[in-house]
Amino acid sequence: MAKRSPRRRDGVEGNVHSLYPEGHSWSPLDDERRDQRYLRTLKPRSAGQATLLEALDRSNLVLALGPAGTGKTYLAVAKAVEALQAGRIDRLILSRPAVEAGENLGFLPGDMEEKLMPYLRPLYDALSDRIGGKQLKAMLTDGSIELAPVAFMRGRTLNNAYIVIDEAQNCTYGQLKMLLTRLGWNSTMVVTGDPDQSDLLDGLSGLSDIANRLEPLDNVSVVRLKDVDVVRHPLVGEMLGVL
Repeated sequence: MAKRSPRRRDGVEGNVHSLYPEGHSWSPLDDERRDQRYLRTLKPRSAGQATLLEALDRSNLVLALGPAGTGKTYLAVAKAVEALQAGRIDRLILSRPAVEAGENLGFLPGDMEEKLMPYLRPLYDALSDRIGGKQLKAMLTDGSIELAPVAFMRGRTLNNAYIVIDEAQNCTYGQLKMLLTRLGWNSTMVVTGDPDQSDLLDGLSGLSDIANRLEPLDNVSVVRLKDVDVVRHPLVGEMLGVL
């Protein structure tokens, strides 16, 4: 007769150990566990990212230009969340142009918020990674965090706010000028984008021109990230070097 494995008093096999306390189990949809990801410390992973973080701490207007995967949006959002949670600002505003990446999605069903969701999804992802889904929903509800397309920013004065303008390579010169002049008292604005990946017709993107004109100003930081700052799969940086 085969020898049976010894059992502990709690009914668990003697050579089996639970990963979680009694009464708890893991699920990929368990928001409480997923929400703890934001506790990790924000650290630069390249020299370019270190320069960007220093600029975000120093300047009220930062333009972060560079290829995809260099962490431009993530670092800007992380710093914005840090300022909001520390009470240095009253609200966080994230905006990006509603421009499709070379495709025509056609009619999108739903109300205005549902129509804009596909364009703003990358910002939701970055926010969720820093503060978790539950807290994000609460802050969106009370207005502490606002996500809006570029078209909705005209005529506003943004005081006591942290503003992140993402995918700015898809903004025209006039749109960027309008956005930059929204900056109010006790506010910080970060403009991110890759001038080489604009979805506008040739010559319409105003990001490079705006960056060149503002770079000589003492109170403006223009950070130009390179292929070596890519923190995605190493192959991304190699591909960008030849594409």
